[in-house]
Amino acid sequence: MKVYHMRPALCTLCLALCATTARAIGEETRKPNLVVIMADDLGYGELSCYGNNNYKTPHLDALARAGVRFTDYHSNGAVCSPTRAALLTGRYQQRAGVDGVIYAGFDQNRNHGLHQGETTFAELLATAGYKNGCFGKWHLGYHKKFNPVHHGFARFRGYVSGNIDYQSHYDRVGVYDWWEGLEHIREKGYSTHLITRHAVKFIEQHKDRPFCLYVPHEAPHTPFQGPADPGFRVKGKVVPEKRTVAFKKRAYREMVQEMDKGVGEIVATLKRLGLEKNTVVFFISDNGATNIGSNGSLRGNKGQLWEGGHRVPAIASWPGRFAAGTTCDDLSIGIDILPTLLELSGAKKPATHHLDGRSLIPSLLGKNPGSARKLYWSFRRQQAMRQGPWKYVRELKGQKAAALYNLSSDPGEKQNLAGKEPERLASMQKDYAAWRKDVADGATKQPPIPGGKK
Repeated sequence: MKVYHMRPALCTLCLALCATTARAIGEETRKPNLVVIMADDLGYGELSCYGNNNYKTPHLDALARAGVRFTDYHSNGAVCSPTRAALLTGRYQQRAGVDGVIYAGFDQNRNHGLHQGETTFAELLATAGYKNGCFGKWHLGYHKKFNPVHHGFARFRGYVSGNIDYQSHYDRVGVYDWWEGLEHIREKGYSTHLITRHAVKFIEQHKDRPFCLYVPHEAPHTPFQGPADPGFRVKGKVVPEKRTVAFKKRAYREMVQEMDKGVGEIVATLKRLGLEKNTVVFFISDNGATNIGSNGSLRGNKGQLWEGGHRVPAIASWPGRFAAGTTCDDLSIGIDILPTLLELSGAKKPATHHLDGRSLIPSLLGKNPGSARKLYWSFRRQQAMRQGPWKYVRELKGQKAAALYNLSSDPGEKQNLAGKEPERLASMQKDYAAWRKDVADGATKQPPIPGGKK
């Protein structure tokens, strides 16, 4: 992949985005609108602007041409719920008590969720005068007390589970899961189309005031259903998804393309309403792809802490402010979104709210924030850490030995350098152990799982 680095001269248009959050919006008469669109299980190699030659994503490609494409952006988790908790709070998901998937099963951790005591970017933006809407997948608690309307979103239309039938809107255990705020609502239609429709309507309704639009898409997460495929999940039953590999790949392609069209509709709405130049759009994925999708040349898939599990596509666009058609190689992660939104909006965080992320504004303006940053991942019995180009990985299952890779020369994690760099490995392991203790101290507690299961 050819990489074009941002030149400082190209960022002179953005000089207003400096010193203070108050000046971050330059000469605009109102604060910028903020749009965060997140795909579900979209891998690093899925978009044509990231090298996918199997199918086209013209609208996301256009967004990349209009803005900045990240090459070293990561989700906080390798699965859905942890990434969402980290994104919304700007904190490692371990602090927020959402270290794994919140499952639909009644004998699983269905009673867990993002507690009201956690502070989200929507709550902080609301204090700065923003109207906030969430349309799509929540996956941070099935109970009403965890609903997005209790986390700063004035509007919520979508579902609260990990996935639903795209047509019938039943979750995997046969519970109908489509909501308007705190109430079930019956609505016919393909979920990707509905999410886009309500996102567009929200923009139209709030075009005259600053808004933050959060669009967590279902696509291309299972079940594998294109827009013309019939629903198969029904009330009160667990219905297995019996599809051939050929069916899954065809449906998957359509799911990605329909989501891409949805992004295009949102951008077109911003243009039609004259809001494009005063709206910042972020597009990200919640984790890497399954084996049905593509993580490009990266090792591993969703659920793993190899690069394929958490290095994901990311695009940021603000016409006239972020240099168009540029690429950013800075090490970035999901917890960086909240501090970025705060800087753009001028919103302030409470002194008691610990943030683990940092603003992406310097990276988006071509001002390298430094390469010594340390980032951490933990999922089930897997560990990973980044420090600059170096990555430590260990799978504790079976007590596998630790591995060390230099991603600048080996992004596919093929050459284990643990034996050649023992001091570096030992230092990173020590840092990782200290981080684990830090995020565990004072972490939000979840209630016991019914039946005592873990």
